[in-house]
Amino acid sequence: MRLRDEEKTVTWDSARKRSRPNRRLLLLLLALPFLLGSLGAAPTAPTAHADELSEARARQSQLKKQIAAQQRQIARLNGLQRDLSNDIAATKSELKSINADLVAVKKRITRMKKKIEEVKAAYAALLERGAELDAELTKLQAEEAAAAASLADRKAELAQRIRSAYDTDRTSLLETFLSGGSFTDILAEASYMIDVGEQDKALAQQIERDQAALEAVHQTVEDTRLETEKLRVETAAQKKKLDKAMRDLKREQKKLRALERAAERELARQKAAYEKMAKNKKGLKKAIARAQASQRALAKRIDKIIAAQRARGNIPSQYNGSFRWPLVGRISGEFGCSSYPGYAPGYGCAHFHNGIDIVAAYGTPVRAAGKGTVVYVGWNYADGADPAWIVVIAHSSSLQTWYAHMQPKAPVSVGQHVSAGQVIGYEGNTGNSTGAHLHWMVEMNGTWKNPRLFL
Repeated sequence: MRLRDEEKTVTWDSARKRSRPNRRLLLLLLALPFLLGSLGAAPTAPTAHADELSEARARQSQLKKQIAAQQRQIARLNGLQRDLSNDIAATKSELKSINADLVAVKKRITRMKKKIEEVKAAYAALLERGAELDAELTKLQAEEAAAAASLADRKAELAQRIRSAYDTDRTSLLETFLSGGSFTDILAEASYMIDVGEQDKALAQQIERDQAALEAVHQTVEDTRLETEKLRVETAAQKKKLDKAMRDLKREQKKLRALERAAERELARQKAAYEKMAKNKKGLKKAIARAQASQRALAKRIDKIIAAQRARGNIPSQYNGSFRWPLVGRISGEFGCSSYPGYAPGYGCAHFHNGIDIVAAYGTPVRAAGKGTVVYVGWNYADGADPAWIVVIAHSSSLQTWYAHMQPKAPVSVGQHVSAGQVIGYEGNTGNSTGAHLHWMVEMNGTWKNPRLFL
């Protein structure tokens, strides 16, 4: 019987204890308006590091602008490389030409040197940008690591605060109220518990912001790493192009120097021959006068031959106005005014060269500049005692080409029709010549013209 009474007592106590939280909760709800009114407004969330996310996003935007500027710089460098490559190709083609304009090639090479310096400067700026990206990447990686560590610390702090709030046996606010303590103690305890809750909430919000900022920083790191790799690949490609352009330029400069030296040797040889001839000016003037008279006589004879050929229908009625070079070689004398004393005056010059001199190996085949009819093959007695062997081709009633100083043999004959490129003779050294070469002339309407105008 006593045992049952004890069991009832235990059951009653347990039930009372189980019902106590409900009563405490009711009392706490009744007391909270008073307590909250006494404590005032809860503290606001901390604002520390509030701008980290905005700063990370601003950095992402700035990186995009820098990448766009970098792409424009690469596009400009590619354009410079293309221009340089085209100039080098044009220079190669010109130097391979049978009659290269060395002055023009030299000017083009000078321009290419300046363009290479411009490419070098753009390439150096690209290298500098690569170094800046490497430094930026290192800095961003350090910032990402620091942000990750800070986020981990905040998460650990929040976890510790949650464990302290819910895992320890802390005296509740209601128990403090019911324990009979002073009203001041109750206010202090309530204020502490409310502060702890607001701080936990602020810390959680800060963790959320830190997480977003970390993700933005991480994305910036990845973008920077990707752009760094792309820039490294592009820089290597640009370096390869630049090195090739510099090698090509050096080769073309070497070719140009060789041609210039050959031209200087030829000019020196001609100058020596001119000086030798100039010693006997009186005899030279008489020889020039005789040559002019003979030239006029020969021209009249050629005109009669052309008229006869035209009457027989052997002269082409139309001419397309273009010729080809009759010989592959080096130009030793251009059409126009000359310092060579052996040339007669004309066109306002004291010494006028009425054709183009082309130098090649002795015996090189000479070809017709265009289709036409052979009207003269033989010695040019207008030269005086030492005549040159010439071939004259009529391309129309008013257009002829002359080929002088050839060997005294010809695979063509007068009246024969020839096509452009057909062999009409062989380079020689006959007549008043300082060395084996072809003197090529173009006569139109009785006047000597620059052969280059018909090429």
